[in-house]
Amino acid sequence: MRRSINSLFALAAVVCASVGASAQAGRQPLTISDLLKVQRVGDPQLSPDGRFVAYQIAVPDLDANRNRTQLYLVSVDGGTPRQLTRAASSSTTPRWSPDGRTIYYVTGGQIHALDVQGGRDRQVTNISTGASDEVVSPDGRWLAFVSDVYPDCADDSCNKQRDEAAEANKVKAHVVEGGLLYRHWTAWKDNKRTHVFVVSTDGGAARDMTPGNHDAPPFSLGGPTDYAFSPDSRELAYSSNTDKEGAVSTNNDIFVEPVAGGAANRITGDNRGSDQSPQYSPDGRYIAYRSQLTPGFESDRWRLMLYDRQQNRSRELLANFDNYVDSLIFSADGRYIYFTSGERGRAPVYVVSLADGRASKLLEGDNDELQISRDGQTLVFSRSSATMPTDIYAARLSSPTSVAGGAASGATRLTKENDSFLSGFYLPAPEELTWTGGAGARVSGWFFKPMNYAESGAKVPLVVLIHGGPQGAWNDAWSYRWNPQIYVSQGYAVFLPNPRGSTGYGQRFVNEISGDWGGKVVDDIMNGVATVLSKYNVDRNNIGAAGASYGGYMVDWLLGHNNDRRAHFKTFVVHAGVFNLTSMYGVTEELWFPEWEFKGTPYDNPQLYEKWSPHLYVKNFNTPTLVTQGEIDFRVPVDQGLQLYTALQKRGVESKLVVFPDEGHWILKPQNSRFWYTTVIEWLNRHLKTTT
Repeated sequence: MRRSINSLFALAAVVCASVGASAQAGRQPLTISDLLKVQRVGDPQLSPDGRFVAYQIAVPDLDANRNRTQLYLVSVDGGTPRQLTRAASSSTTPRWSPDGRTIYYVTGGQIHALDVQGGRDRQVTNISTGASDEVVSPDGRWLAFVSDVYPDCADDSCNKQRDEAAEANKVKAHVVEGGLLYRHWTAWKDNKRTHVFVVSTDGGAARDMTPGNHDAPPFSLGGPTDYAFSPDSRELAYSSNTDKEGAVSTNNDIFVEPVAGGAANRITGDNRGSDQSPQYSPDGRYIAYRSQLTPGFESDRWRLMLYDRQQNRSRELLANFDNYVDSLIFSADGRYIYFTSGERGRAPVYVVSLADGRASKLLEGDNDELQISRDGQTLVFSRSSATMPTDIYAARLSSPTSVAGGAASGATRLTKENDSFLSGFYLPAPEELTWTGGAGARVSGWFFKPMNYAESGAKVPLVVLIHGGPQGAWNDAWSYRWNPQIYVSQGYAVFLPNPRGSTGYGQRFVNEISGDWGGKVVDDIMNGVATVLSKYNVDRNNIGAAGASYGGYMVDWLLGHNNDRRAHFKTFVVHAGVFNLTSMYGVTEELWFPEWEFKGTPYDNPQLYEKWSPHLYVKNFNTPTLVTQGEIDFRVPVDQGLQLYTALQKRGVESKLVVFPDEGHWILKPQNSRFWYTTVIEWLNRHLKTTT
């Protein structure tokens, strides 16, 4: 659940709504097929000399039913990009050698080295279990990467034999004995663990840096890489959780270990919360990392910590900063750290001084994937908006703490991959709304006007999209899985509230969802809907709500409480929604999550499970509902959708079930995505484009 929507909307700045409306006149609606043609730009990597940016573009391939990714190069001054790879298989994660002559990347499950000028390509790794997420050492001699291996195997030959035996065996049973994190996200672990390896950039055998029956780094749905080389390339810092039962522990720690071999040293042993994302300062004295203090609470505030390698102690740099620290990078001189942080539906770039912890906003908008040039004069990052997919930007720094041109406008777009294609579509900018929610809290969200909207014309139907997490947020940013522009182009007004639990509005606002899943958050949402009805020309008789994960839970909850005087929902769409809290506890994988949210297990502390479980309100169900689910979703397993559909059918409620056998928590394959969007739109049209 949580985190599942965080990465759905990635980054940008709000455009004036009135100007946008006039500019959109006469444009065409964005169809589902159009959305699937959008090129997906990401992972910018600045060359050591600061002159070029390597990046990747993923393009949906409907015939193959997958995305194909290739690598590109563009000047930091802009201009025409150059395509670097053209293989039939995808090429991902470009990483520069320190001399700027080579780009390492992953294709076919192995790391390759590409000569940037000559185009010569060679394979570096040859490990049977595959290599990914490579990091290059500062001296250019080593690559660190991750691979899933059998922890009791001493070498690759053992892993290869075990995998070949499992493939040849006619019995495909999953056998588990001891330990609860036996499957995760979309896959059974089958007694494997993620380990960090190092290999020479010249090739040869890779060495396991993190042997043992634990994951290093721990599973993550995003954020900075969890391992890094020291500036002298002699040490590797990485994150790992060595607690006996990983399913109930968020106690990830930072370890440092000699690259040449030797004992690992845990530098964050005093903290029982999560410590991740280590990065060395340029002079090697410090390791910056992100940290959560509360054990078992994966949505605690991500703090920025600084470990002094000389004094062997850590301190927090931003003790009074009340939002998450997301991506981060040291300045070239090592005196500052640049970082992004969610703030009211955006993610500005901040800079903080190591000397005194003073922070200031450097760049407005929604930003991510920070890179800094060696001379400290150029900052590169990615950005998107609700009207523009992700592109790569560069900002010139007049000093480490200021951007040439100012915080609001001091960035140049380097890539424009989708400009010509999207220029003819109606893509309205969202309007930000603020209202009073539960217990008097100030709550915000986004509103999109549909095509042909008129202040005094016919009222338009409304779709309310509820984000997952519940610790997440809708940003003014582009999305491929829940893109509001698709609904807008179908003639719907779209409302995206950021209620209790949403990130970017202070940690107290985040905390207040835990143990109160159907409480104040309902007032946050319903008061927001009432605000939309009072402010815009929206048809109160044709309102639908849709959501996934926790958003699906909230739709399930509203399904049993659809008698609110503020607004009545005419139909619902639920994807991967939590329906039965007690049974959900027994089948989800990361048990720390329900144990934190509901203050224990359902058999030791059943009160909150019973209070907030939608399945106990089935007798109130009477609203037409579409239920969709991925069958290999281990975060919110398929039984939750099946139970909901059974309840609806037993109650005689009009309902439809769609299960994707090859999808997990998210619907990712292009043809599946097209079918999902088409099914959802057809369902909404059937129920909301009628008069009552």
